[in-house]
Amino acid sequence: MSEALVATEIPEATAPGVSGARQFWRRLRAQRAAMVAAAVVALLVLVALAAPLLTALEGQDPTTYHPSLVDSARGGVPVGSFGGISGGHWLGVEPQTGRDLFARLVYGARVSLGVALGATAVQVLLGVVVGVAAALGNRWVDQLLSRVTDIIVAMPLMIMALALLAIVPENFPRPILVALVIGFVAWGTIGKIARAQTLTLKELDYVAAARLSGWGTWRIARRELLPGLAAPVITYAALMVPANISIEASLSFLGVGVKPPTPSWGQMLSSANVWYQAAPQYLLLPAATLFVTVLALTALGDGVRTALDPRAASRLRVGTGRRQEARSQGARSDSAGTAEPGPAKEVAS
Repeated sequence: MSEALVATEIPEATAPGVSGARQFWRRLRAQRAAMVAAAVVALLVLVALAAPLLTALEGQDPTTYHPSLVDSARGGVPVGSFGGISGGHWLGVEPQTGRDLFARLVYGARVSLGVALGATAVQVLLGVVVGVAAALGNRWVDQLLSRVTDIIVAMPLMIMALALLAIVPENFPRPILVALVIGFVAWGTIGKIARAQTLTLKELDYVAAARLSGWGTWRIARRELLPGLAAPVITYAALMVPANISIEASLSFLGVGVKPPTPSWGQMLSSANVWYQAAPQYLLLPAATLFVTVLALTALGDGVRTALDPRAASRLRVGTGRRQEARSQGARSDSAGTAEPGPAKEVAS
């Protein structure tokens, strides 16, 4: 009887999954801000992947020095107007070194986005494994893993990352190291989310039916619980990516992140903080790119959250909703005011 119950439950759980994916895409497409943000993110990813091709079209690379393009008598300021912009250097050159700014910007997108996505993958993997193990384990396992998660959440992220990055040998690949450090230090919140959601899913009927049919704990987790964790995990992961980009930029700005000559937006900001008057584009270009990237990823994460949970109002549309409500109330009051003279005239006549 339990096997028959499971056999009837599995197709019913599979069909809504397909329709749920369609509903998710339909709700996401209905949000203009999320679609614009998705287009911006797709363009940034395309630029990062096509960095070698773009720099080949320009005829430059991110590491070659061009001493003739900077004025050593003025401290290394780029020669020419607008920071040395020309047909061979589309965004100008870097002060003191003369390295091509466009090449370093597009290669920096590779590093910044790669570190953020790698760190997010590590956070999701550790958080889901620890959260599910805590929810499915006995009381002692749950207590131990929950206290470990609390310690990770309470750790100051920047201080721990600075300490770990300072003691690792210099020959270790720095972008990989930064992604691993951020991932290992900041997985606690998603671990708490996974544990709470798993505890809720454990009490549902289809999980109880799978348990009665003789399925093991990890088979139930893989076949029944992990699909139910997809929505909250994807939602939080989409919001973690822009935060990780900011963390990588902060670490590189402090000098413990990605090391030269590997380009990174945070490293470019760190080097440009003394050139904002002599060569403002050297500071403004990476700062603007970083701002647009974080803003687009945040807006996309908000859209994903709203599409997965349509009952939650999008933070991006709160103001619009209030204005629409105010206009509708004003229209109702106007219509009520114009309707009052009609009966009065009839009574008078």
